[in-house]
Amino acid sequence: MQNEKTRATVRIAGRDYTIASYDSPEYVSRVAAYVDRKMNELSLATRLPAGQLAVLAAVNATDDMMKSRDEIDRLRREIEALRDDAERMKLELSARDQEIERLKAISGDAQA
Repeated sequence: MQNEKTRATVRIAGRDYTIASYDSPEYVSRVAAYVDRKMNELSLATRLPAGQLAVLAAVNATDDMMKSRDEIDRLRREIEALRDDAERMKLELSARDQEIERLKAISGDAQA
């Protein structure tokens, strides 16, 4: 993200829009391309007027975003569980190493 706004002209559903943003023009273009793609997909599948098409595209994009956030949350929980497992295994390994050393000491004492 930049400190000052830049302007990017993008084409969505056949119309040009100038968008002011703190994000880079490349990023704004990527976002616009996504919206354009969604609008085009929906226009091929429906006969809705442009306004309704835009609302449906917004709903679909929001659905994608929310599913992505849910997946990110799930992956974060999975990572945390894996970290907990790794820490538990580390402690178990350390305890086993100590037990091995204790048994070696006992074995050494018995052989002497």
